[in-house]
Formats: sequence, structure tokens, C-alpha cells
Amino acid sequence: MHDARVLVVDDSAAMRALFCDVLEQSRNVRVIGTAANAAEARDQIAQLMPNVVTLDVEMPGMSGIEFLEEIMTTSPMPVVMLSSLTQSGTETSLRAFELGAVECFPKPLKATPEQFAKTVGKLGKIVLAAANSNVRDKPRHRGPRAAADTAAAGYAANGKIAAFSTSMGGVDALTEILGHYPKACPPTVIVLQTEPALAEMFIARADKDCACAVRPAEDGAELMPGTVHIAFNPARHVIVEPGTPARLRLVDRDPVEGFRPSATLLFGSIARGGMPAIGAVLTGMGEDGAKGLRLLQAAGCRTLAQDRQTATVPQAPAAAVEAGAVDAELKLEDLAADVLGNCAAT
Repeated sequence: MHDARVLVVDDSAAMRALFCDVLEQSRNVRVIGTAANAAEARDQIAQLMPNVVTLDVEMPGMSGIEFLEEIMTTSPMPVVMLSSLTQSGTETSLRAFELGAVECFPKPLKATPEQFAKTVGKLGKIVLAAANSNVRDKPRHRGPRAAADTAAAGYAANGKIAAFSTSMGGVDALTEILGHYPKACPPTVIVLQTEPALAEMFIARADKDCACAVRPAEDGAELMPGTVHIAFNPARHVIVEPGTPARLRLVDRDPVEGFRPSATLLFGSIARGGMPAIGAVLTGMGEDGAKGLRLLQAAGCRTLAQDRQTATVPQAPAAAVEAGAVDAELKLEDLAADVLGNCAAT
């Protein structure tokens, strides 16, 4: 892992100073320059050659989203967007993911200094992960895709549960995978580590664009073919309770190895319940899901990881592979086909 060399772009001098101070206190992160607008940033990128840019969405002249599109079109590089969590802010964040942003970070509004410090304390880890991402080698996302490339009309699920975990880069990865899902898809549970407002907006859009139903994970929800359940609430874990049909349970307990909801807890509940399933760890930070995937594998379930060479952020898939928990590493389109094939009725 190499150090992050960051260019901070924000039209507010106060915000530039605050973010610079936070990032400079982060291990293996160095701010090499700042810019107040797209024109300054364009020159700084050429002169300083940063390996990651933090970019404010709202700037005078060329907006952050317009400049992001320019960057990803002319010379792709890791970009972390800074946006408010208003409705328009989350809509813009989804557009930023479509254009190739590696992450969208909430810009705290009306926060106390203590709240601000707590919120942006996460930024250093995100920036470091972004600097070590595969954005430069990754093709730009093409936007929502139809499910017509699957045998949608004739697909029937065999009762296996599909379980995924993802964080940084996850919106883009899930857009690709769910775009392949037919209407009668396998019952699916996903742990998505992202801001709740962004997750809610993503779920609403995916439910509209995809052939299957996409819903927020709810306590007591039945796992039935045709529905994808996405857990994102940072206050509660999600587990699967055996039964006919199996059901989701949202539980209150401390974070597991720093994560809540925890993919390891989700995978482990499926393994302990002896339920037929297939599990996969997709792009993301940290090691969440690796131990749980190993439990699934030991229970006789097929286990997958997104290919480390093509994952936006390869940390989580790499941890699963290094734990010996993965039967196969696959590119997203092949991973989707593998899941659907293993969950199809013969």
C-alpha cells in the first residue's frame, strides 16, 4: 500500500483548511496542494500529480460534478466527492458514482467542532483506500443496465440464498450485478456500508431500474425469490433466521470488528443455520466478511470474491482471499452469472 498524495478542492477557504488539517493528521496521508475551483485544480493536478483528489460538489463556475466528468473522461484518477446529505446532494452523489467517483463523503453541516472531527475522522482512511484503488484501470460505469441479457422469463430460483457484502465502490458494483438479476432472482441479502441517505436513494433507484424488487432490509422480512434486501443501518446488524421461508432479523448488539451491520455476522448466521447459500465479498475497505465467508465455505456453501484486479477498492476481497475463504475470484459480470447459475432450479 502506497501513501496518499491528496489535492483538496473546495471553494471555501475555511473548509479547505479544515479538511487539510484532518488529512494531515491521518497516517500515510499527505496534502500536497489545494484549489478553490476547477481551473486551479486542473493546473495543480498537472503540476503536482496527486494520486487522489477530494472534490467539493458545489463550486462556482464549473461544478464539482462537471469537473469530475472531465477528470474521468480525460485522465481517470481516484476522486472522493464531498457532498451534503440533502435530497439533491444524494442524487448528485449517485450521479458521481456513475461518473466514476470512488466514494462520496458527507460534508457535515451545522456540526459542532466535536461532531465535525468525529465525522471527518473517517476521511483519512477513505482517502488512503482511494489512493490504492483501481480507478485508473477501471472502465467508466455505463449507468443502469437492463436485465434483458439474462433469461429473465424462464429463470426459476432453487431456494439458495445469495449473500453479498460491499462498501467503497459498492454502489457501482451492485448496479452492475443487480442489472443482471432477472425478475424471479434468488432471495438475496446485501450488507452495504455507506451513508444511510445515500443507501436509501440507491435502493429507490435500483428498485425502479432493475427487473427484481430491491428493498431496505426489515426485521421479519421473508426471503423469497424476486426480492433483494439491502442492510445499511449503522445502528443494527442483519442476520438470517432459518425457517420456511427464512426470515431476516435486525438485531441490536455492538459492532463486530468495528462494523455494524457486519457481513461476517450475516454470513455466519446463514452458515450456523445450515441454509443452502452462496456468498460473495465485493469491493470495499477493511476485512469485514472474510471470517464469515470462511464459515460459509466450511458449511459447504460456494464462496466468491470480486476479482482484486478489477475491484474499485480491493481491500475486502483481498482479505477474504488471504483468509482462504474464497472458492473463486471473478469479475463482476462473471460473478453475477455464477451466482445466478448456482441458484437456478435445474
